[in-house]
Amino acid sequence: MKRTQLRSKEINKELAQYAVELSKKDNVELWEDQPFLLIVNGLPSFFRYGERWIPTLKFLQQKIILKKIVVDMGAIKFLIGGADVMRPGIVEIDYGIAKDEPVVIVDINNQKPIAVGIALISGAEMKVTKNGRVIRNIHYVGDKIWDMS
Repeated sequence: MKRTQLRSKEINKELAQYAVELSKKDNVELWEDQPFLLIVNGLPSFFRYGERWIPTLKFLQQKIILKKIVVDMGAIKFLIGGADVMRPGIVEIDYGIAKDEPVVIVDINNQKPIAVGIALISGAEMKVTKNGRVIRNIHYVGDKIWDMS
């Protein structure tokens, strides 16, 4: 695996959408493996998905910077197996979610991040939808990215 040291100002432009700003003191590495990972101060913090950087669950456990969806406890075993989020499992929706926006999925009891996904429809559409897939699961507890940390 190729590792490249980066300057914080090089990556800050790409992370601006999350209101995350790294300082000169932060140690930032790019791990050029599949998937590409940004390691900040030893913590796998972002992974490359298409043309954008998405925060990892490890990063989101420290600070939730994405809009969130809350799921019931029955959905968790499916999500940590890589399944997409189905509308019936959702108990709370951030109505500001836009289609194709990354979102964090948390469980109702502990409010802990268990998956990161891409919204297939907007939050407003999720509100009126009764069934079907609404979020594509791209990173979950126990997957390759999780195991790399």
